[in-house]
Amino acid sequence: MDRLANTVRPYAWGSTTAIPQLLGTEPTGEPQAELWMGAHPGAPSRVERGSGPAALSEVIAADPARELGAAATARFGPRLPFLLKLLAAGSPLSLQVHPDLAQAKAAFADEEDRGVPIGAPHRNYKDANHKPELICALTPFDGLCGFRREEEAAELLAALEVDSLKPYVDILHARPEKDALREVLTAVLTADQAAMAESVEQAAAAAERLAAVEGPHQHAYAAYAAIARHYPGDPGVIAAMLLNYIQLQPGEALFLGAGVPHAYLGGLGVEIMANSDNVLRCGLTPKHVDVPELLRIVRFEPTAPDVLRPEAVDGEETYETPIDEFRLSRYALAGGAAPRRIPSGTPQILLCTAGTALLRARPGSGEGGSREGSELPLTQGESAFVAADEEVELTGEGTVFRATVVV
Repeated sequence: MDRLANTVRPYAWGSTTAIPQLLGTEPTGEPQAELWMGAHPGAPSRVERGSGPAALSEVIAADPARELGAAATARFGPRLPFLLKLLAAGSPLSLQVHPDLAQAKAAFADEEDRGVPIGAPHRNYKDANHKPELICALTPFDGLCGFRREEEAAELLAALEVDSLKPYVDILHARPEKDALREVLTAVLTADQAAMAESVEQAAAAAERLAAVEGPHQHAYAAYAAIARHYPGDPGVIAAMLLNYIQLQPGEALFLGAGVPHAYLGGLGVEIMANSDNVLRCGLTPKHVDVPELLRIVRFEPTAPDVLRPEAVDGEETYETPIDEFRLSRYALAGGAAPRRIPSGTPQILLCTAGTALLRARPGSGEGGSREGSELPLTQGESAFVAADEEVELTGEGTVFRATVVV
């Protein structure tokens, strides 16, 4: 077992207080958006194996069979295929979508062949991997996920009573679902910038008024008005109105697969994702928006958000997803209860989000039994890497999330 020393990413949209509060540290006054746990090359966690701090990525590369297990190495290669995070959104993230695996491989190879520099601001694909992700709320967590049904989107836009948006309402009423959504999103993202900024300003003012009126879209209008305050004049504000607004309660989760437009708006959660940096942005950002490529990747079909609640088996509460690069579960530990045996054979990261926990290596665990009898306490916000060849038991009083793979 290795205690992880993790890096906080200070993205501008991050909360200044949520992660410090969880970690029990003093806020710095600067945004603290994400705490990364894993072996992502951008900010790998560090471990201490007796010869000074080492990047987890280097430890895994030195002996992938031991650290990851034979099955995970054969399936995903000699690297940890997921990244675990604490994510604290203090303001809306960009509206975005991710490619599937085949799209990512082909598009990455194309940009490589064309010699597009990997760090170029107009480059879309940083790697050849897909980026499915799961967000599990630790506090009430607001977001946008998937397209609304076209008649619902038309109703929502029509109620704003903004003349320049009426053609979009007509399209949503007149075209088949997929065609209507594609046509409206294309029109929004390619409209004259000055004209669209004025439309956004009028729509934001109308959304502010409608947020004060009880109705089926009241909370959504409040969210859209808040987005517009953060991104005045951004066409992504209108694009966001085509999407479902959702608020997760603590313990609820949302899986985000390829092609589904989404944005996180506010709250603290545990996020797990496949190791990739491939993001195509739709708006709510000063960064590059490649409209043709975006339109190629987006799935233009209404998608009602599927809120996940954990399924409990033998004390482990699992969030089921359709991919194998990661598996997220949690343990609700009760003081004085019998130890929970954590399955072995795959790499895993354990994160304590409430209370305290104690990891104890089972006899014979680890290479040559060298860590037999070792213990590792975790307090709120602390995490540990457990190699595939280690068997551990978990006790304590609190909540522990477990991230691993499916093989």
